[in-house]
Amino acid sequence: MSPIPPLLGAHRALTDQPNGIVPDASGAFRGACDEVLDDALDDILDDAFDDAFDDAFDDAELRTARAALTQGRWQAARSLLLRTGDDWDRRGHRLTVLARQPYAAAWAHDWLHAETGSADAAALFALALVHRSLRGKEDLERAREACATAAALAPSDPTPWLGLLLLARAYGPERELLGVFAELGRRHPEHHHAHHLVVARLAERPAGGRAETHEVYDFAELAAAGAPADSPLAVLPVVAYVERYRVLAAAGLTPADPSTSRHWSGPRARRILRACFDWWLEWEHDDHPRRHVDLNHLVFALSGAGRAAEAAALFQRIGEHATSAPWSYGRRDPQVAFRSARARALGIC
Repeated sequence: MSPIPPLLGAHRALTDQPNGIVPDASGAFRGACDEVLDDALDDILDDAFDDAFDDAFDDAELRTARAALTQGRWQAARSLLLRTGDDWDRRGHRLTVLARQPYAAAWAHDWLHAETGSADAAALFALALVHRSLRGKEDLERAREACATAAALAPSDPTPWLGLLLLARAYGPERELLGVFAELGRRHPEHHHAHHLVVARLAERPAGGRAETHEVYDFAELAAAGAPADSPLAVLPVVAYVERYRVLAAAGLTPADPSTSRHWSGPRARRILRACFDWWLEWEHDDHPRRHVDLNHLVFALSGAGRAAEAAALFQRIGEHATSAPWSYGRRDPQVAFRSARARALGIC
């Protein structure tokens, strides 16, 4: 088992391109929209948005831009991204949500034709191809090339690297994943989504000792300790426990119902759950774009550990903004799992 590398890679110039990625601003988009329109209807049928798991959460501006993009009006997305600026977590979240729209690649391609060299259009196009690739509807190398082109247009932007990280998480070896993560981290060391992706992958490493000595726990606690006190990465150790639960439940090594699992009962787990809930009480950021992802992971673990009072407070805070993961872990229906855990915590069942 290879040791976990440092969180950040060597501090090379931002123009250096690792892993043999060579941007080609003149030709990376050539032919990239072949069959996009033909496949878009299939995407709508396969990936229709479920209101119960809307990853736009309570971002009204994002919802408006997404609705406009669905109708081909990419100007709303342009305005949204202009206002977002270099708030990298928010930019990554908003582009990811927009990119999941079935016609996003086609409309981003139109945008690129209208505004050649637009870094925002290139990033949206790249992430749209990434999500099509994750659905098996786009060539992997074409998606990678689009990410490389977007990265060349905006060298300081971590978002194209987020696209490459999504691809590495799904298709690449761990070495590739960690290399891309290092490059992304040089642009935004506290990138929320990126840390979640790496934790999910590291959780799949085989256990090398006792239950609470897995490397993913060390990685998550190191990342949390190295971030500012008010950083949402404080919740990453709980995310690590939840992702490790996913792996164990899929292998049949712990019950599919987290409330009957002993996964949350060890001293390290209890310490982490207590510390992360206390952090939420003191530091919760109402404006972080992915805060509901953290809240759902934290309440999933608290519910599994039988800490009903703390879970009830978080369910009240989440409101209608449930997320499919982690409630789908253990091969369960995520809506049923969320509602059942919420009812137990609130004492209405």
